[in-house]
Amino acid sequence: MAPPPHRHLLLLLLLLPLVLLAATPAGADDLVSELQSLRARSPSGVIHLTDTAVTRFLTAPSSRRPYSVLVFFDAASLHSKPDLHLPQLRTEFALLSASFLAHNPDSGDLFFADIEFAESQHSFHQFGVNSLPHVRLIRPEHATLSKSEQMDQSHFSRLADSMAEFIESRTGLEVGPIVRPPLLSRNQIILLGILFLISIPFMIKRIIDGETLLHDRRVWMAGALFVYFFSVSGGMYGIIRHTPMFLTDRADPNKLVFFYQGSGMQLGAEGFAVGFLYTLVGLMIAGVTHLLVKVESLQTQRFAMLAVMAIGWWAVRKVIYLDNWKTGYSIHTFFPSSWR
Repeated sequence: MAPPPHRHLLLLLLLLPLVLLAATPAGADDLVSELQSLRARSPSGVIHLTDTAVTRFLTAPSSRRPYSVLVFFDAASLHSKPDLHLPQLRTEFALLSASFLAHNPDSGDLFFADIEFAESQHSFHQFGVNSLPHVRLIRPEHATLSKSEQMDQSHFSRLADSMAEFIESRTGLEVGPIVRPPLLSRNQIILLGILFLISIPFMIKRIIDGETLLHDRRVWMAGALFVYFFSVSGGMYGIIRHTPMFLTDRADPNKLVFFYQGSGMQLGAEGFAVGFLYTLVGLMIAGVTHLLVKVESLQTQRFAMLAVMAIGWWAVRKVIYLDNWKTGYSIHTFFPSSWR
């Protein structure tokens, strides 16, 4: 037996408000609440966006989008390329987000998000992203994604600190000091303290007996060689500038480039090669002045001196050749005028 028609009408009247509610676009407060909920689920506060989430949270009209979103574009397939520094920048981006959240726990004005290329290629196309690293700031006044503001490469120089300056200058919001995790946890510090206290009597005994590493001249010699090599190889330059050891050849991705032609940059492998040549010459001079003079055989001394002169000439010639190749400047030989 078929149900009476008025039951169908009653059911339709009950479902109509639900249908209308589902069709009504989410308001500004709803979007902010959703983003805050997603942020709370992330340890660092970085929200992972897909194509669907980008459409919902970033392409809504300005009246329903009273917040700004800083988006980090990532590609897991490129993490193995050392010249891009994507893992390091992604870690610094997470520190930036966690620091902002620590100083502004209830803020609904700024959110941090990331987009993965493998699962959101359409979003990459919408933003016009064709190279990495890439960071975009989407503010409420940006009508389309393509008009959002790209973070300049110079703001990656000091990592999270320079990113924070970019945010503060563009949004007027205060990020606060970057909160970095300690090198050692509380339990590790306690364990090291206990081990140190236990080792104090043994250390005192070894110091009295003169059996510590500081009493070993070989340790001091190795330290001096390391300091010399680190200095002449440009190690501090590499640490400050975050220079990679090598680059991938643009013409052939399977080929690595260890020497960069141009005076504006030096790769890590290039500096170590030059540092090795300098250290080699220094060790040979030290051997001649401290060891060779103690050899009684005159023939051995002459042979060793010729070998040192030949190797030294080769090493200096390589350094001069590299300097000429990088800068274009040549070193010319001049003889005294009286010799002519």
